[in-house]
Amino acid sequence: STQDHAAAAIAKAGVPVFAWKGETLEEYWWCTAMALSFEGGKGPNLIVDDGGDATLLIHQGFAAENDATTLDREAGSYEESVIIATLRKLLEEDPQKWHRTVEEWKGVSEETTTGVHRLYQMQERGELLVPAINVNDSVTKSKFDNLYGCRESLADGIKRATDVMIAGKVVVVCGYGDVGKGCARSMRSYGARVIVTEIDPICALQAAMEGFEVMRVEDALPEGNIYVTTTGNCDIITLEHMQGMRDQAIVCNIGHFDNEIQMARLEASDAVKSTIKPQVDKYTFPDGHSIFVLAEGRLVNLGCATGHPSFVMSNSFTNQTLAQMKLWEDRENPVVGVTRLPKELDEEVARLHLENIGVRLTTLTQKQADYIGVKVEGPFKADHYRY
Repeated sequence: STQDHAAAAIAKAGVPVFAWKGETLEEYWWCTAMALSFEGGKGPNLIVDDGGDATLLIHQGFAAENDATTLDREAGSYEESVIIATLRKLLEEDPQKWHRTVEEWKGVSEETTTGVHRLYQMQERGELLVPAINVNDSVTKSKFDNLYGCRESLADGIKRATDVMIAGKVVVVCGYGDVGKGCARSMRSYGARVIVTEIDPICALQAAMEGFEVMRVEDALPEGNIYVTTTGNCDIITLEHMQGMRDQAIVCNIGHFDNEIQMARLEASDAVKSTIKPQVDKYTFPDGHSIFVLAEGRLVNLGCATGHPSFVMSNSFTNQTLAQMKLWEDRENPVVGVTRLPKELDEEVARLHLENIGVRLTTLTQKQADYIGVKVEGPFKADHYRY
């Protein structure tokens, strides 16, 4: 997903950059390790993570330095085997690398749903090493970046990759969380008939009440022209699904990792791969039908386009900046665990973006504020309020 011109501009400014578009998995994890390797054998004070990969590498490396047998486990995927191999090599080169890194490390703020899941899992297992702030669940992130960002960048990625006409197509959106909601609305706005798949009865009911058809992937195979995974889970689109899709179906992912689509099984199958252009691969099955997979099953909006528009990302990055400031302020008295930014900061992020789009807020009178039990300046909603 690296934009090489952006990486070049950062490098020209004197900041080391370990990234380029089209990295292999081996190169990606090497780059991640190098980005965490500072002068004098030290590591970063703070980390802004996106997907939890930096956090994962440090934690697994730290554990391996304590007990090298943790790297003897059987890999559940090719990518996991690459991570294990990377950590083994680093352990041989420097047996205390990750312990020195953790000594310097004051905290991490995490951008994504998937990365936040990883943090909570580490916290539950008692493995989390530093304070962590869940930026993803700030309202001004999840309800804007995930929803409105995907509403625009999904179509951008599909259009740049394929130039396909979306109007009249049947689009299958797997998942109806905030990302899925944005994707479903986007595809409908282009004139597609949208089918949603869901495991959660509440989300399924929401989709149905918005007028979307809700069914299983298996039931949608005879109709679907475009498939979009949005879940952050694994095995959403299986090899069997792809074998049963209509000819010329387009398959892409905007959830997170490439295991939402069973790419490893597809690559190992008897389907013949041919690259149409960068980030667009055609797989032809023995029965003659073919499908197109975008961005190698990774994030289509980043692999085939340039991601979300800058304005909506400003919401997310303002949250990240505030989170980093909070972690640094609390560095002398760290509390290891996963927390969120307070409501007043969430509202402040929104307030900072209103002038740019011409919004003027109504101000409560003291009587009105007293009547609903809030301060005149906010926060205006309880933490449990669902926007």
